[in-house]
Amino acid sequence: MKEKIEALVSQLEAEIKDTNSLDQIEAIRVKYLGKSGELTQMMPLIKTLPNEEKPTFGKWINDAKVAMESMITNAKNEVLAKELDFKLAKESIDVTLPGYQFKQASIHPLSLVIEDLEDYFIGQGFNVAEGPELEQDLYNFEMMNLAKGHPAREMHDSFYVTETELMRTHTSPVQARFMLQAAGNPIAIISPGKTYRRDPDDATHSHQFMQCEGLVVGENISFANLKAVLLGMARHLFGEAREIRLRPSYFPFTEPSVEVDVMFTKKDGSKRWIEVLGAGMVHPNVLKMGGYNPEVMNGFAFGIGVERIAILKYGIDDIRNFYTNDRRFLNQFKGE
Repeated sequence: MKEKIEALVSQLEAEIKDTNSLDQIEAIRVKYLGKSGELTQMMPLIKTLPNEEKPTFGKWINDAKVAMESMITNAKNEVLAKELDFKLAKESIDVTLPGYQFKQASIHPLSLVIEDLEDYFIGQGFNVAEGPELEQDLYNFEMMNLAKGHPAREMHDSFYVTETELMRTHTSPVQARFMLQAAGNPIAIISPGKTYRRDPDDATHSHQFMQCEGLVVGENISFANLKAVLLGMARHLFGEAREIRLRPSYFPFTEPSVEVDVMFTKKDGSKRWIEVLGAGMVHPNVLKMGGYNPEVMNGFAFGIGVERIAILKYGIDDIRNFYTNDRRFLNQFKGE
């Protein structure tokens, strides 16, 4: 029996040496290992043998099958390699042909503004912080000194997902999270990202927009520090001769609070102030909820509307242009 099995292996080896195509190799595989193959037909013989001979017979069959499959695989690889060499010998590349013309992409204007802000603030020693867009009411409102029922929540008319979760209305909850993580240590962060409010969609409003908020907490932080940072940012964005104006305002999370205006020159040469962001010294309640002692630590915060900066910086007249994916609009920012 063993001699017969070994003879089949030798026959396959002899036949497969003369093959030069995958079809011939497949025919040999079917001849020996197919459902009606010569080796396959010997496998049922194991049922007729005494129990003590069955393991030995099974090993002979298995060894033969492994050897045959190995020879078939090697033969296939050799044929494929020859076919590839033949194709490569016939083919050639004409290096004088013109290449494909790939259209140059452009960075979205909102991304340009955010990258510009990140470059400036990183250079000033700030870190860039991120947080979830689906936020808890605790971080979005309560830790920002906006308790449940606070009238200032009305201006943040919101997209609630559950009773305690909503799409964040500003990136301030990132500040709340990082204050807790800082465990009372000084921090300086900016938090750019998407925000959501139930605003109308028109030329100046959108239900989804971008913000870049900043927070500095430490010892002996003064309002003068805040003004210096804001003036430096304005001049970085709009030119070294730019001036800013601070007007008293109200935000629940800062006290005192200010609106920040930047001076712009109109086409007719006249000048006017344009509001660009809100800021102020961090409210003591916010510091307490963030794990700081307001008797020892203080800080300032500011919130920048990214779309507003882009509108002023690039002379855009409709906020909806940022979200229509119109290539005619986006291509204007190549090389910015």
